[in-house]
Amino acid sequence: MSKVAVVMGSTSDLPIMQEAVDILSGFDIEVEVDIVSAHRTPEKLYEFSKQAHKNGFAVIIAGAGGAAHLPGMVASLSPLPVIGVPVKSSNSIDGWDSVLSILQMPGGVPVATVALNGAKNAGILAAQIIGSQDKCVMDKILLYKEGLKEKVIHGAKELKKK
Repeated sequence: MSKVAVVMGSTSDLPIMQEAVDILSGFDIEVEVDIVSAHRTPEKLYEFSKQAHKNGFAVIIAGAGGAAHLPGMVASLSPLPVIGVPVKSSNSIDGWDSVLSILQMPGGVPVATVALNGAKNAGILAAQIIGSQDKCVMDKILLYKEGLKEKVIHGAKELKKK
């Protein structure tokens, strides 16, 4: 079974990044969570990124605020797909600094970037990547998407009752 690494620059990112952990757990995908700071623990960043594929990870979700170098640095060192989550942090300029730092990667070093604080979508995207090769995960994604559809249909019916 494939697993996903969810890494972030500091514990202050955890409330946002927990959404990725929760959605992946709902799809029964193994998740490992860690703090890996691009600026404060560069040696740990390097070791984690270079070894992630050897440690059984299929996808890496990296969340960061402010300058948000973590996702890009991970992507520069790892052959795995990296999904970046820009986090609106206390030192952020409305989150745009984080969004642009993750989004504007140079050619050859892609980072799939979700919306500001969009860790839930990062988790879903990671599951879809794994599901492309794992029928069991794909079946769970299909059920999840059907549930989204049913929720909208139910909401529309409730609206018409009012």
